[in-house]
Amino acid sequence: MRAFITGVGGQDGSYLAEQLIADGAEVHALVRSADGPPPFCPPEVRLHTGDVTEHDALRRLLFDVAPDEVYNLAAVSSVARSWQEPDLVRAVNGDAAVALMDATLALQESTGSPVRFVQASSAEIFGSPSTAPQDESTPVSPTNPYGEAKALAHLAVSQARIRGLHAVSAILYNHESPRRPATFVTRKITSTVAAIARGDADELVLGNVEARRDWGWAPDYVDAMVRAVRHPIAQDYVVATGESHTVRDLVREAFTSAGISDWEHYVRVDPDLLRPTDAAVLVGDSGRARVTLGWAPSKTFSAVVAAMVAADLR
Repeated sequence: MRAFITGVGGQDGSYLAEQLIADGAEVHALVRSADGPPPFCPPEVRLHTGDVTEHDALRRLLFDVAPDEVYNLAAVSSVARSWQEPDLVRAVNGDAAVALMDATLALQESTGSPVRFVQASSAEIFGSPSTAPQDESTPVSPTNPYGEAKALAHLAVSQARIRGLHAVSAILYNHESPRRPATFVTRKITSTVAAIARGDADELVLGNVEARRDWGWAPDYVDAMVRAVRHPIAQDYVVATGESHTVRDLVREAFTSAGISDWEHYVRVDPDLLRPTDAAVLVGDSGRARVTLGWAPSKTFSAVVAAMVAADLR
């Protein structure tokens, strides 16, 4: 089996490549630079230099590789950055995903062999939902440019299915690991807490500590995508733990994991770090994935945070 991945440089991409290689697949991946493999990218991955926004070049590459499975994980992954560069985020997260779906369908029609496609979607497509938890039937109503671009790609998946592509949208809720960049609040918290525990820092500065999210373990979410694309029926799946925690909860768990019980005086809230909009409650109902795919999270919230703190302490 041959697989093609965009976004192999991210935490999900690296875990996905590892899982596919372990399954015996020949893995190809798109990278933006010819300077060498991204961090954590397995050496067995065959790298191709390019850009997802160069639609014609990507289409030619896809025809050259002729994969059986396509995983589109490439994205500008920062919600905050989407407010600063909305056009870029739409081009990468939305338009490029649609173009890749079109190219995958064209490849399938050209070769006569089925090709399966996974779009890594996001809970941000739901915006500020009026009900919780959310599932696959929750209205798509994004409230930021990142969510809008992801919604464009998510809705295109159903159209691709109508046109004959075995396409799946995995609606991923927040998922973390030690491979998450420090620009994300979770890794900012765990790395700073580890620095405080070592005596290398004395303050953790955050924005909205009451924002609630559904946090899981990144390798689990990658496994869900693989299970979803290989299921005989192509449909969308919410991938989530079903548990909601605040940023403050995550901070408390991080300090506890680092052996610090009296932690609140280390934390300062900076109003400049608040987002223009911030969904109040995002928690997912992954019932379809659990029943249909036999999927379930392998780590609790506390275990996810502890694993990240332990890695940062090392």
